[in-house]
Amino acid sequence: MPSPREASAIRVAILDDDSGLLTVLERRFAALRWEREVLSYPPGPDQLAALRLHALILNPSLTGLEYVERTAIALPGLALMICSAQVPVADRVRGLRAGADDWITKPCHPEELVARIQAVLRRRRAGELPVDDEPVTAGELAIRPDRFDAYVGDRPASLSRKEYELLRHLAAADGRVLEREEIYLRVWGYTMARGDRSVDVFVRKLRQKLELLSPQWRYVHTHFGVGYRFAAEPLDPAAVPAAPAPLPAAEPEQPAPGPRREELVTLR
Repeated sequence: MPSPREASAIRVAILDDDSGLLTVLERRFAALRWEREVLSYPPGPDQLAALRLHALILNPSLTGLEYVERTAIALPGLALMICSAQVPVADRVRGLRAGADDWITKPCHPEELVARIQAVLRRRRAGELPVDDEPVTAGELAIRPDRFDAYVGDRPASLSRKEYELLRHLAAADGRVLEREEIYLRVWGYTMARGDRSVDVFVRKLRQKLELLSPQWRYVHTHFGVGYRFAAEPLDPAAVPAAPAPLPAAEPEQPAPGPRREELVTLR
């Protein structure tokens, strides 16, 4: 399944024959700029994997709960959302135990279904960054996962949780530019609404704290019209101590000269 690192929009497939529901959902997903695919039959795992989906919304009356179980086993990274008519509680329990992430009954409001998808994706995103207590160092900065903060020596940047997550995701990109939509999906857990400036606001706050902590370095760089990149760059490169030159290779030790031929003759 694609991760937010690979996609700036959520990709959803819908497997249902309810034309009213399909129309409403397609309109809502288009407003969110989600990519969507309407399916007319239950695809196999390989076909679903090729679609590179984040979530699949399905009606179990068209697939059976066995399909849900097989898909959950084959594609554990895919969010499975069941949307059906009223069914007994026992059926819903079976579906959830088979591997569905959520079950919502019709008639349902599209905004509730969107919110449930976002909640599932948020929970999955929470485990995306590797759990690592080792600090990530860049320039003067040490990003400390064990303290959810950044330090220069013993001095903390005093980052908020969102500022820390923003910094960690930028640093984990290894110098790659992250688009604003991608950052929003990683840190906030769902697609950025048109006109939302949350990323820019939090980047500005993060920059201010890092520049106060480490004034001779710049860490977060703007790529106008695209997004942001993390790299430790000194304001005055000449002030950064150069790496020591490697020591010259030692000359190979020459063996001590043996006695000359004339000396050998004399000794005989």
